[in-house]
Amino acid sequence: MARIELSGVSHRYGNDEWAVRNVNVIWEDGVASALLGPSGSGKTTVLDIISGLLRPTEGRVLVDGRDVTGMNARERNVAQVFQFPVMYETLNVFDNLAFPLRNQKMPEAEVRQRVEATAEMMGLTGLLRQNAHKLGAAEQQRVSLARGIVRKDISAVLLDEPLTVIDPQAKWHLRRQLKALHERTGITMIYVTHDQHEALTFADRVTVMNLGSVVQTGTPTELHDRPHRPFIGYFIGTPGMNLLDAQAGESGVSVGPLTVPYGADVTKRLTGRDALQLGIRPEYVEASPQPLDSGAEASVEDVDTTGHSLIVHARLGEEALKVTMDEAASVVRGDTLWIRFPVEHVNLYSEGERIEVDA
Repeated sequence: MARIELSGVSHRYGNDEWAVRNVNVIWEDGVASALLGPSGSGKTTVLDIISGLLRPTEGRVLVDGRDVTGMNARERNVAQVFQFPVMYETLNVFDNLAFPLRNQKMPEAEVRQRVEATAEMMGLTGLLRQNAHKLGAAEQQRVSLARGIVRKDISAVLLDEPLTVIDPQAKWHLRRQLKALHERTGITMIYVTHDQHEALTFADRVTVMNLGSVVQTGTPTELHDRPHRPFIGYFIGTPGMNLLDAQAGESGVSVGPLTVPYGADVTKRLTGRDALQLGIRPEYVEASPQPLDSGAEASVEDVDTTGHSLIVHARLGEEALKVTMDEAASVVRGDTLWIRFPVEHVNLYSEGERIEVDA
């Protein structure tokens, strides 16, 4: 097991722009973590720096407090599983799993024991004598994962978009296997993905990256309910957070005709803030055909059906607003709804940073 820390890590390829810049993150020992962000955000670069495939231009990599920045990948005892399965296709599954153990000159009896135990954990027991090239994509990726954990000295497993090439049904099963594997072994895992659903369902803690920088680290609930930046608000969630231009006044924060009541102490702090914005998740917006206290009228412009809910596109003054409603709601284009923003679900931002306020 391992505690992994990046301290002031930056990296650039040749004379290109910085791929990652001043990354400071700690992945605690034994935690299932995810590194989430859009394509090009620097996730794979960070993973390659942790594993030792890349030496950072600046900064340090520490494993359990030991500086490993100058060590190569083999010396770090960190396994990396790539997007596309990596194995010897001319060998069967047993020999693929045995290969790294035999390289360590492990006695053959112990090799067999380790391979069979790992195969059982990964659901590969019935495939041990199967040639690797005859396996499907999901099975091949399970072999890659098993190769990553078969060694005794592995202290962390790094997973770089491991489910991308797998069909949705197999992806769901393999993600459950990964979660069960972590619970069983307690090994430190860092799972890189651009898919918010994969990150939030796998990880206990998620680090979000954008444009080469870390934006926020937190639990899935923290990232969903209290995103530090608007980017996280609309990157996480389906649909993403409503981000609306707002103004602070004596009675609260207003978006068009709707005012969210805040006390005088809060409104005094907010008055004069530049680029004030209000963020609220569509599922937290209260909507009713009847008047609501502290609410305002909005016109319905369109309605999407997802199969289990309605996504209502409404107009609140000059602002476009998305509202998630129960699929049984009777709402059509042209209707008028009363809208209210519960203060406990509102996030306020100024110049792209979340403002901490007490409702």
